[in-house]
Amino acid sequence: MENRVLSGMRPTGQLHLGHYHGVLKNWLALQNEYDSYFFVADWHAFTTHYSDKIDLESNVTEMVVDWLAAGINPNTSTIFVQSKVPEHAELHLLLSMITPLPWLERVPSYKDQQEKLRTKDLGTYGFLGYPLLQSADILIYKAGLVPVGEDQVAHIELTREVARRFNHVYGREADFEEKAEVAITKMGKKQAKSYRSLRKTYQETGDIEALNKAQALLKEQQNITLGDRERLLGYIEGIGRIILTEPESLLTKASKMPGSDGQKMSKSYGNTISLRDTKAEIETKIRRMPTDPARIKLTDAGDPKKCPVWQLHEIYSDEQTCDWVKDSCIHAKIGCVECKQPVIDSIQTELLPIQERIATYQSDPKLISQIIHEGSEKARSIAQETMAEVREVMGITY
Repeated sequence: MENRVLSGMRPTGQLHLGHYHGVLKNWLALQNEYDSYFFVADWHAFTTHYSDKIDLESNVTEMVVDWLAAGINPNTSTIFVQSKVPEHAELHLLLSMITPLPWLERVPSYKDQQEKLRTKDLGTYGFLGYPLLQSADILIYKAGLVPVGEDQVAHIELTREVARRFNHVYGREADFEEKAEVAITKMGKKQAKSYRSLRKTYQETGDIEALNKAQALLKEQQNITLGDRERLLGYIEGIGRIILTEPESLLTKASKMPGSDGQKMSKSYGNTISLRDTKAEIETKIRRMPTDPARIKLTDAGDPKKCPVWQLHEIYSDEQTCDWVKDSCIHAKIGCVECKQPVIDSIQTELLPIQERIATYQSDPKLISQIIHEGSEKARSIAQETMAEVREVMGITY
């Protein structure tokens, strides 16, 4: 499913500007180009917050409200909640049977998170296995693309390895080649001849163009079943039937949104500007932001590159305003309070329509429940199809 995109968020609290610029704005672009699936990863919240008293139901609902208010369209995207599709857990369990322990231990975020969250007891199976649950989240929808930042690429690589191992173990049916040859004949003489020629070229010379042409040819076939198509995709490369699709990383730009203390905006740092903050709260947070430490007095020259507020100007201000800020800072023409005002105005202007839509959605809780229910049902129907294949190849059909 090369045109299918899957992404999710953990419901651990109110969304902030870092989420909006780092994730949601990317989703807004993807939903118009791909078959998009966006899910609330409520089970994942327990990997680090299992002992915290989280109002999970409220967090889930409010997160979906924020998504909708930001512009995620339930008519073009599938919005669902992870726990409402229990097949995720089943696939996670079955994949855990074939996943080597060292694969999980080497995921970079495993030790990094333990180091950053020392106050939490993360010596649990759930925390060790959460990258595999992420893999199940992706593989169960056969998503071709997963939007991630560079720090998450290792998770996608793990997912690809797990899919490859599963296909190697369970994709080699006893009569695989016989079934593949029968499937070829169903394509028609001309198409079958083309497929055989491209397969031979790829296997003998490693010609990637021949592989791509053969894959494209199979996608156009109307006379074969999905199972036969997967067999023939595997038959090209000599790896057996492809049950679980290896996803590709869709790299996204890292969010450069600084928090109110100058560090990266994060709930764990308590420095966020929420999508729901009032005008007064936004103004207070921005006015308290640190600036270039060299500017102690109004007459002191500054360097915008050393000022966190400048990063906000790069996101929110037009070229003319940015030129004014740079010149005025370097030559000490204005104070930091005056420099911050355009940012305050821009953030307030950006959030006003979002907050109006939030209020509208909050006034209709039945609509939110309906969107979650319908999206989860749609997602589950696809997950059930995948699990039917998985159970079949693993022999769990009795």
